[in-house]
Amino acid sequence: MLKELLIKNFAIIEDLNIRFEDGLTILSGETGAGKSIIIQAVNLLLGSRASAKMIRDGYDSAELSAWFDVPEASAAEAIMAENGYDINDGLLVRRVIAANNRHRIYINDRMATMQMLAAITVDLASISGQHAHQGLLKEDTHLAILDRFGGLSPQVRELAAQYEKMVPLTLALDALKTKKRNQEKEMDLLRYQAAEIADAGILPGEDESLEKERLRLKNAEFLQRSVYDAIQALHGADGAILEQLGEVRKNLEKAADLDDGLLAGVQELSDHLFGLEDVTQTLRSYLGTLDTEADRLDSVESRLDLINRLIRKYGGSMEALFEKRDAIEAELCAISNLDEDIQRSEAQLSDIFGRVAEQARRLSEKRKQVATEFAQCVETELDGLMMAGTRFSVRIDQPPCDEHQSPWRCVDGCLLSATGIDQAAFMIAPNVGETLKPLASIASGGELSRVVLALKAILAQSDAVATVIFDEVDAGIGGAVADVVGKKLKALSKKHQLICITHLPQIARFGNCHHYIQKQVKDGRTTTTIRRMDPQERVHEIARMLGGERITPTALEHARALMANDGEHPALDN
Repeated sequence: MLKELLIKNFAIIEDLNIRFEDGLTILSGETGAGKSIIIQAVNLLLGSRASAKMIRDGYDSAELSAWFDVPEASAAEAIMAENGYDINDGLLVRRVIAANNRHRIYINDRMATMQMLAAITVDLASISGQHAHQGLLKEDTHLAILDRFGGLSPQVRELAAQYEKMVPLTLALDALKTKKRNQEKEMDLLRYQAAEIADAGILPGEDESLEKERLRLKNAEFLQRSVYDAIQALHGADGAILEQLGEVRKNLEKAADLDDGLLAGVQELSDHLFGLEDVTQTLRSYLGTLDTEADRLDSVESRLDLINRLIRKYGGSMEALFEKRDAIEAELCAISNLDEDIQRSEAQLSDIFGRVAEQARRLSEKRKQVATEFAQCVETELDGLMMAGTRFSVRIDQPPCDEHQSPWRCVDGCLLSATGIDQAAFMIAPNVGETLKPLASIASGGELSRVVLALKAILAQSDAVATVIFDEVDAGIGGAVADVVGKKLKALSKKHQLICITHLPQIARFGNCHHYIQKQVKDGRTTTTIRRMDPQERVHEIARMLGGERITPTALEHARALMANDGEHPALDN
């Protein structure tokens, strides 16, 4: 049950605090005073999406809070307990709407997500807005209403869960079959690609080593000249380095005979001479390779061209080329096992489809039984809402499958969906002697308002929703019909907390409490205020609703009479 609502800096509301009680609460006031803004705030606290445009001009944020009394053993209590929320003090929902669109949600002063908010509040309150009848005109909502009435929603959810498991399997099987149809063409391409890469015999890092070799071969003349000159300088030419160092060593050896302190230096020089001779030999060997590789450059460039062409074709790098090779091999292996995959997928899908089809058949039979009982209940409710003689029925259709439809979407020739094989449409004949026609094509605004109320009254018997909010349920009605609607709301309020925005005194008189909403200008700013009226104030408000802004003694007398006739209020004096 909604116990308290706080609204700050939201639309034209600066600061509003409303306390709610059990039974029927009436909200009234002039058009444009902000009644629907209050409903919008409740909607946001139940999980609808927010926008920075909702913030009152001149402020950076708006804040909405609602305190709910959570029923014991309810779904909300279970979800809160599962997520570690303390439920002893009820449920406090707070939303901060920021100008930068970084909105925040708090549940019992703990940050929460939109999904968590929606899950907790789904059974706490529902709003029947001014345009609820427009939703009723959409036939795709009728099946869900029928299922709610019949208590079939758990079965529908189970069917939907199984159906959702079946959908990806169906898509996967279709993909496998498509692949099989294209198998030969695809395998030819894959075999060609695999052979092209394999025949090249490319080794890891081969492109880098070939690039180095090509650089060496392209500069062979320079390398040959440089190495030849080095050999000549070291050994070949007259007065070469080795020759000069040899003479130096001889002289030092003679000197070492005179002073053995030179022996270490002589030995070091000898070692260097041997090292330089090794260098000279290495350079001669290198020069020999240059002499024998005159035609190698063409071969290297041809090989590099092949490798680079395959790299460009299959990924852009050597690593990508090898990954492509491995992927092709895996794909060829997978295609070779395609028949086994198809058989396995069909067996798995067949098992789930069998269960889904049986669930859909059982659900369809139950819906046909429920439809008759539902129609009788609606007719009874409408009779009590001054629509005596109205006939109402539920037409259940089963759309057929066409020849192009997947067999996994067909049950006994009927198209299968997440809700089964049925579609429902509400049919009505408001006047005696008329044939039943779709609700959308025949009912007037006032009739639709009463149909909405009738459905709410029927579903209230089984609905777990604790609070029901009616935003101008009186659309299109008046007079005696309004009085009947008021009595119906009063009866509903004995099982649910009802909050009703209305312009009709015949409905307002039945409220357990009555709040007046008005728009005022204060310090050059328009703002909405609300106050709970005492019995005398209620008389004046109902008199205003009866006769307009100019309240006459006759209107006051009429208002007192209305209040006295609701069965709960004594006669009121001036």
